[in-house]
Amino acid sequence: MEKKQSKQTFKVCFCFTRRFKFRTAEPPNDVKELFKRYSDSGTIMTVDGLLLFLNEVQGETNVSKEDAQNILNTQFNIFQRNKGFHLDAFFKYLLGDLNLPHVPKVHQDMTAPLAHYFLFTGHNSYLTGNQLSSDSSTVPIINALKRGVKVIELDLWPNSKKDDVEVRHGGTLTSPVKLLECLSAIREHAFDASEFPVVITFEDHLPPILQAKVAKMVTDKLGDMLYCPQSEYMIEFPSPDSLRKRIMISTKPPEIREHKRIKERQSSKDSVYEENLETKKRVMQKENEPGDEDDEDDDEDDEGEDNVSGYKQLIAIHAGKPKGELNKWLADPIKVRRLSLSEQELENATKNHGTEIVRFTQRNLLRIYPKGMRLDSSNYDPMLGWMHGAQMVAFNMQGHGKYLWIMEGMFKANGGCGYVKKPDFLLNVDEYSKVFNRQDKLQVQTTLKVMVYMGEGWHHDFRRTHFDQFSPPDFFARVGIHGVPEDTTMKKTKAIEDQWVPVWNEEFEFPLTVPQLAMLRIEVKEFDTTGNHDFGGQTCLPVSELRTGIRAVPLHDRKGQKYKSVRLLMRFQFV
Repeated sequence: MEKKQSKQTFKVCFCFTRRFKFRTAEPPNDVKELFKRYSDSGTIMTVDGLLLFLNEVQGETNVSKEDAQNILNTQFNIFQRNKGFHLDAFFKYLLGDLNLPHVPKVHQDMTAPLAHYFLFTGHNSYLTGNQLSSDSSTVPIINALKRGVKVIELDLWPNSKKDDVEVRHGGTLTSPVKLLECLSAIREHAFDASEFPVVITFEDHLPPILQAKVAKMVTDKLGDMLYCPQSEYMIEFPSPDSLRKRIMISTKPPEIREHKRIKERQSSKDSVYEENLETKKRVMQKENEPGDEDDEDDDEDDEGEDNVSGYKQLIAIHAGKPKGELNKWLADPIKVRRLSLSEQELENATKNHGTEIVRFTQRNLLRIYPKGMRLDSSNYDPMLGWMHGAQMVAFNMQGHGKYLWIMEGMFKANGGCGYVKKPDFLLNVDEYSKVFNRQDKLQVQTTLKVMVYMGEGWHHDFRRTHFDQFSPPDFFARVGIHGVPEDTTMKKTKAIEDQWVPVWNEEFEFPLTVPQLAMLRIEVKEFDTTGNHDFGGQTCLPVSELRTGIRAVPLHDRKGQKYKSVRLLMRFQFV
């Protein structure tokens, strides 16, 4: 590996100098032993030796000799291709981008109905910051699509003149952005991450005349990308594969009968109507607290069928929010639809309706959204939604923190395409009742062994005094599982003092009852005696997609951006 200076110096109070030896990254003993085993006379690992290593240690049984040769070709220039790996080159390969811990391409079956997948879902996708006073913009929409988000939420409101449509968070101080600008951004960037479909969920607060205007905007701007089903309702959702490079609209269909009923009331029962309207406004105001999704129409007018028919034809996924008894909403309908629940509503519902929710999500879509009190754009634990088959666990992508890291980890799976196939047990309610009955003791299905060898790259990506003013950093690693409650745990290594290249050589074991939903959480921190440890990097990886063997694990910053150089060398085994 590249060598920096052999010593580092730090000034202390301008009075004296502290000097520290700089440790370069060296292969761990396990790597040296493996190189010796698979090389000729312990000096050169040829293509045959590399192929054996990939098969026997890395578990890559489908790799061919040609694949191994391609690794050598990529690692070296044309004049070195046939010479094979020496130890340092082998170590460099293990720490490189050709040796990542997860499969970097789409590999799951994409021909099942849409309800069989988790979808990377955003909440209030137009906001740049908090839910109360931040700006609305197309920038967060574009950033989300580039990160692989496949469900974009737009809140539609009349502008101040009531003659156009804008996107904003109603009832707050957030600034608006024009709907047409949002549609343009989605059209341009919808398929930056993958060709699989994008869903736009409208939270609609428009009168029918503006719904008609939205219909024209959407049709003109999205054109052939727009997917409109041939029938008003679908018995089964189409597959992601069949919807490549298509955009779908999801919202609550306008109720034409409601328009007619209101018109009748206006002509015969004006006083009663006015009283009911005031009551409705008070209810709507309560339901429209910041962060709530209401999916109801705010205004009604006399335009009726003429204005809403074109708008209604745009809707590919019919949506609704339950009013009344939840078990009636969860009754499996013939025509598939989308149901929306807040995180608190989901938590309450799972106490008595867990199996019904899973049965509903076998054919229908369930969207979970953050509660209205999350004004800082924080997020909630997505695991409860995933455990119950919720496909659209909506997150504030403009935030950061542990739960967003976990969400991003889930959607590293399947090549980062924004769609992850749900585990089979969520598509079979009998298996679900065995696994997720909270009264039953879950059985361990497998045990994940994680070896944390070392880390390197901080001296490239951080200034010398970033972590400590007077010495090199004291790094320690935290490794654990986020999954169902029985599997969730965190463990940590010892802190390595005064080293930019920490060598831990510590192994941890994690028994897993539901490995299909487990996320491997990895954090590195710099030890501080005050307990306020500095952040040194993080990543989350789906356990179901971990590649066994010795792997390079790149770390990311708090916002999820990958560092240029920082990575760990780790080993994964299932026993």
